[in-house]
Amino acid sequence: MYIWLFSDMEINNRILIADDIHPIFIEQAEEMGYTCDYQPTIKLDGALQIIGDYAGLVIRSKFNVDKQIIDAAANLRFVCRAGAGMDNIDVPYAEEKNIALINASEGNMDAVGEHAVGLLLALMNHFNTADAEIRNGQWRREANRGFELKGKTVGIIGYGFMGKSFAKKLSGFEVEVIAYDKYKTGFSDRYAREVSMEEIVKHSDVLSVHVPLTAETNGMINDELLFHFKKPIFFINTSRGKVAKVRAVLNAVKAGKILGAGLDVLETEKFPALAEQEWFDDLKKSNKIILTPHVAGWTFESYRKISEVMAAKLGELR
Repeated sequence: MYIWLFSDMEINNRILIADDIHPIFIEQAEEMGYTCDYQPTIKLDGALQIIGDYAGLVIRSKFNVDKQIIDAAANLRFVCRAGAGMDNIDVPYAEEKNIALINASEGNMDAVGEHAVGLLLALMNHFNTADAEIRNGQWRREANRGFELKGKTVGIIGYGFMGKSFAKKLSGFEVEVIAYDKYKTGFSDRYAREVSMEEIVKHSDVLSVHVPLTAETNGMINDELLFHFKKPIFFINTSRGKVAKVRAVLNAVKAGKILGAGLDVLETEKFPALAEQEWFDDLKKSNKIILTPHVAGWTFESYRKISEVMAAKLGELR
């Protein structure tokens, strides 16, 4: 048996890549002098055994970078998250340990913006039900009469890269876009007008959520909030599943407060756990909800762009 020992200099240049990423990251990181150890199939137990020999970790969503991982990573200087959110990383503890955190929101913002528009158009024009009915021998024009986006007010909660991308994609539809962001002010631009949360609730015909998952946003879209919307809305969530209570969305659909919902993310994702949720049967039966499997930000183009953004930000650390 061989035991590999690495010098401090070698460790300072080693990156463990624990998830599938585009090879452009490896190419660009190695041009900077790093050595990349590409192990996309590694499990948490395996990572714990070797993470102490690396200065960097690249992760998507395979496991949480929590206290256990961070404590085992004695030489860790940075973590790159191949995506937008940082909710699978213990950010305060990492910062306490002076570990730099890199994400790549810019890499998949166009993908998310386009996906949200796609969900919205599909809902407003009954694409899912019309397709299913025709395949079952039904030709129902009146039942599938759609709504036009033109003239509607689209409310956005969260005006970072994703929220702005969605607003930008809507700019040709002749809609009014209003946006609320608790942590930003003075962000009105050609694509959206900054407003209060009260104005979002009062004026929106469409609500789209683009916030990270935090203790504050967990369960933000709930029965109480949806009850206060003045008009029936179309609802889009491409952010994080736990931001919106699925049961609350179903309740609002039943009450006519939500005309249709496009959910790319759910409170519980993947099977078999998803099928075990008390709300899943009702979700399946609703023809006013379109579901996609957390793929809004995961296109062929964003796969490369995410890695390019991570590599560029890594270069800024040196």
